[in-house]
Amino acid sequence: MADRTDKVENNVPGTYSVDSHYIDCDVCRETAPDNFKADEDEGYSYVFSQPKDAEEEAQCREAMESCPVEAIGDDGDES
Repeated sequence: MADRTDKVENNVPGTYSVDSHYIDCDVCRETAPDNFKADEDEGYSYVFSQPKDAEEEAQCREAMESCPVEAIGDDGDES
């Protein structure tokens, strides 16, 4: 599970976030392209938009469950 105290700074506040263990494998960007974006200079992805509907929620959940290094976290309703 992602480390809540080690989130990358580009994440927008909300349910999902990415921590610094990310390896830039592209799974999250392919799975939930409306929610994850790459910071190409730093070499990681981050949450740029929290899910707006059930479809995006399902895609973010799938991205989190598919992350090979468990760098995507679900903080519930916390920011």
